[in-house]
Amino acid sequence: MVSRITKMNPSTTSKLKVLRVVTTHECVPWHMGNTLIRMTNDFDVYVAGQGVSAYANIYPEIKWIDLKIERQFSPFHDVRAILKLCRTFIELRPDIVHSIMPKAGLLTAISGLICRVPVRIHTFTGQVWATKQGVSRLLLKTIDRFIILVNTLCLTDSPSQSEFLYQQNISFNGQPIPVLSKGSLSGVDVARFSYDRVNRDATKLRIRLGVAESDFVFSFIARKSRDKGAYEIIQAFSELLKSCSNVKLLFVGPDESNGELSKLIIDNPTVAKHIIDVDRVSNHELYLAISDVLCLPSYREGFGSIVIDAAALSIPTIGSDVPGLVDSIDNNVTGVLIRAGDTNELVVAMKSFIDNPDDAKSMGKEALERVMRFFTADILYDSLKDTYVRLSIKRH
Repeated sequence: MVSRITKMNPSTTSKLKVLRVVTTHECVPWHMGNTLIRMTNDFDVYVAGQGVSAYANIYPEIKWIDLKIERQFSPFHDVRAILKLCRTFIELRPDIVHSIMPKAGLLTAISGLICRVPVRIHTFTGQVWATKQGVSRLLLKTIDRFIILVNTLCLTDSPSQSEFLYQQNISFNGQPIPVLSKGSLSGVDVARFSYDRVNRDATKLRIRLGVAESDFVFSFIARKSRDKGAYEIIQAFSELLKSCSNVKLLFVGPDESNGELSKLIIDNPTVAKHIIDVDRVSNHELYLAISDVLCLPSYREGFGSIVIDAAALSIPTIGSDVPGLVDSIDNNVTGVLIRAGDTNELVVAMKSFIDNPDDAKSMGKEALERVMRFFTADILYDSLKDTYVRLSIKRH
């Protein structure tokens, strides 16, 4: 059974110095924003990573350290990043260093061990190697094992991810890797993802995008890549249009297909007029608010934060039956799980919601109630704060 870290009563009043390390700045608002807003009341907080100072005005109480970390393996750049991390650790003398993202996890683990940072934590947010084969899979799994070996604590962002890793003989102290609360990296800011708050702007967006009130709206909000099931959602939506006309697909996120997906849409004008193709956005709550159902047919996920964002707005999700999504979606209660890569199942699930719109409403209601029980940002932060304090007491 996966252990869940729950609340304890801290016995310390002094502020601990915490350094969060990421590979690139894009993950900051998505995966850390809710936590950072809350941390500054309790900790002296620093964030290091490539381009992170871009958020200095948004989070003015955080100290930002731009540090180049390449996503791909590069011996020269990786050694250079390790040296810079070591210098940062020596200068700051953090009590806790906490990394997310694979490359940041590896380099921070090495640097933190060299500099003897008292508490070293890494959170796994899904496995790159899950969809790979051969030598690359073996190498990446070995790196994950090394990260676990040299850190004080490792976490995952979902119980099913921990169980998956355990089945792959990747564990922490012989047990499934612990999880904060019931999963997620930083929970949902329920004040931001409130229909009452976003309703007016969402209505304006609906009008601007040309989405009619009578349209049934599906949304895909993620990186447009094979791993996220972007090809499957386009294929399924194209098939759906053969029997349904008043439907729209909000296709939102950065294109990582080298233009293949855009070409796939453009080459089919009949389908294209029903798809609203949008790049990365900073206000995805508005796109969710004009959706009826979120679709996330991923091949791999750590947890699927967008699912609980949607749930906070009473939007159910169709997602793949893969580690992570089986925790963020309660099957046939807050959404529907399908087999990863099965376009036919995806079409059937989408058609079912169109034919039975009350199901979307009832599942959306259940999804909101589940978020309030388990996945609010306050719940996740309390668990993380407690973990920091507990480990620091043990190490000092």
